[in-house]
Amino acid sequence: MSHTTIGKRKLLTRVRKVKGQAIALENTLEGEPDCMKVLQQIAAIKGAVNGLMKEVLEGHLREHLGAEDLSQEQRTEEVEQVILVLKSYLK
Repeated sequence: MSHTTIGKRKLLTRVRKVKGQAIALENTLEGEPDCMKVLQQIAAIKGAVNGLMKEVLEGHLREHLGAEDLSQEQRTEEVEQVILVLKSYLK
């Protein structure tokens, strides 16, 4: 069973938190927003997304790269895939 399936409830909670924060930011921007409130909401969204990424990435590394039955070639391919995702995420 995949780590994303096992931790689905926890991940969905994190996604819903991000969604709620994005809606709050949208609602703030539709009014007459205070710059500090907007900045705080953006920071909260970024923190929530980072937490979600950390959770999924950690599970992936432990389950896929930590698997003892991987060949060196498979492990190298997994590492390359993770690096590509991280490069995209950190742009």
